[in-house]
Amino acid sequence: MITLDAAWISLGRQLRKPEGFGGQLLARAMGPVNERSNRIAIAALDIKADDTVLELGFGPGRAIKAIASAATEGRVFGIDHSPVMCSQAGRQNSRAIDDGRVRLVQGSLNALPWQACAVDKCLAVHVAYFMDANQVREARRVLRSGGTLALLVTDKAAMAHWKFAHSSTHRQFTVSDLATLLLNGGFSREDMCFQSVSLGAAFPGILALATKAAP
Repeated sequence: MITLDAAWISLGRQLRKPEGFGGQLLARAMGPVNERSNRIAIAALDIKADDTVLELGFGPGRAIKAIASAATEGRVFGIDHSPVMCSQAGRQNSRAIDDGRVRLVQGSLNALPWQACAVDKCLAVHVAYFMDANQVREARRVLRSGGTLALLVTDKAAMAHWKFAHSSTHRQFTVSDLATLLLNGGFSREDMCFQSVSLGAAFPGILALATKAAP
């Protein structure tokens, strides 16, 4: 018999890596749920028409589509380890993929398949819960000098009350915690800034912007 606690942990695992039929249902739900968060992160990056942009953990692909609409003369890359999400995002962005403006990859954030200094801007929306310093370091590696990484998370003040956000599947963040993750990932404190944002339904969020300084 599955206990309620086990069910919450199972949901947390699906959020970490959606799989199977349950993952497909979750993928469909995540699109509208994360719409406001995606808009906040994309607006903060101020994407230009000729930018090259990378999304870490692109989920159902709605943010990729919005980014491609802004970077009309650039390139948009994305990576996600869930085959369910890759399939859904591929359908969501099929035309831009066929046009060669969008490239989506199934893979790990531990070893990004792009050369150093390949992208202007990078974002990870509700993905930092599953990231470590090495993965942040990888994101920094592929950023060009002066490029910006945007991380958006729900504040620990809210997440601490969510039973699916168990320590076995999710890291929880205050501003200080997010700063530590970025510092350990190679960013300098003077090159990062933080903003409190509203994610809707009175949920508080934290937006972090970290710039890769020139060598």
